[in-house]
Amino acid sequence: MSAAPAVLDVRAVTKVYGEGDTTVHALRGITIRVDRGDYVAIMGASGSGKSTLMNILGCLDIPSDGRYLLDGTDVGSLEERQLSILRNRKIGFIFQSFNLIPRMTALANVELPLAYGGVKPAERRRRALAALAEVGLADRVGHEPNELSGGQQQRVAVARALATAPALLLADEPTGNLDSKSTLDVLDILDRLSVSGRTIVLITHEDEVARHAKRVIRLVDGQVIEDRRQAPADGYPPKFAPLAEGVR
Repeated sequence: MSAAPAVLDVRAVTKVYGEGDTTVHALRGITIRVDRGDYVAIMGASGSGKSTLMNILGCLDIPSDGRYLLDGTDVGSLEERQLSILRNRKIGFIFQSFNLIPRMTALANVELPLAYGGVKPAERRRRALAALAEVGLADRVGHEPNELSGGQQQRVAVARALATAPALLLADEPTGNLDSKSTLDVLDILDRLSVSGRTIVLITHEDEVARHAKRVIRLVDGQVIEDRRQAPADGYPPKFAPLAEGVR
């Protein structure tokens, strides 16, 4: 029996913007493999290439050279419509700015990617309710974003990312707009998801956030300068602690 493909398989990827004197080499031969169940923090200062890499991992941009396979699918061989389908089915996005629709309830926001994916109403409601319960918001399903705290809004965003049962959770600075208490709540949820076997890639510039990951990759000038494992890919994340009972 053949081994399961890596969730992420990035092979000598480069990204170049501009031409001549304005050429910018954002990524310079990045090679990264992320197996199922791993929890990886990608770190780097502004200009290091981490945002460019996130856009490529999220199929929001394409490499100038090299190959990127997402859960065994060669992204470079796909047309735009196929990329859109792949994003919807394989990647759950969590953004710093939450990106919730203002006049829609938490439940409706979580159902949205399922609706885009053609899931029937009864099934998408069931899956959205289960995802909201998983992040501790079963009692907030009818609330709109302006009725929720920042931490609760980000947990709705995590639920939305979970609802499609993606191969990858891709989180871009997910705690960047949160206070310290809400940051810990969201990181505890990501820790629990990692323990349950979810594959998570977290983009961050904060050491405290990266300490929750099983592996830390650091970029400088578009190159990997450090790839350090903090815990086994199939083990517990180092900062794992169960959510406190009654956290909302």
